[in-house]
Amino acid sequence: MIEIIIQHVTEFIGAGGYLAVFILMFLESTALPVPSESVMPFVGFLVNQKTFSLAGAIIFSTLGTICGSLLSYAVGRYGGQPFLERYGRYFLIRSEELVKTEKFFQKHGEKTIFISRFIPVIRHLISLPAGLSKMNLPKFSIYTILGGVIWNTFLAGLGFYLKQNWLIIENYTKFLDITVLVIIIGLIIIFIIKRKKYVYS
Repeated sequence: MIEIIIQHVTEFIGAGGYLAVFILMFLESTALPVPSESVMPFVGFLVNQKTFSLAGAIIFSTLGTICGSLLSYAVGRYGGQPFLERYGRYFLIRSEELVKTEKFFQKHGEKTIFISRFIPVIRHLISLPAGLSKMNLPKFSIYTILGGVIWNTFLAGLGFYLKQNWLIIENYTKFLDITVLVIIIGLIIIFIIKRKKYVYS
């Protein structure tokens, strides 16, 4: 599956240039399965080959990151909360929990957004609860851009120095992705069990 994604990613970037980089990183930040670990190392390789400039690669990738994140933020802020306030009880989500989420992002939003940019899976989704909690938009944007610039530059740098061997990065990211997914699934299961115990107690 990863090999197929990488093939499509490389072909798309080869045909679309900077615009393709923007689109792929935009999609990655809207909860779609476009891993930056498959995009940016190849972009870094193209920088090494002088097909792209480093500045152009970082600018367009980060623009994609922030634009996709802002879209997810808007969905959470203007669509998510009304939906959950009306139908949340059917998903065992109480209004008190929405208040707790809002307070959490008011207190820890900046570091949560920044750190999440480096965590597989989480970075795809974090903008939704940030919008849902009505996190301060300028702060959300600043920390998303900061985290995005660092992460995108790091991955592009790896691709730049690995050159034709940039694909070996996938060998080290798969384990991390799987580990994080297992942790998240475990937390979801625990949450559901606790919610059921609360409902039936």
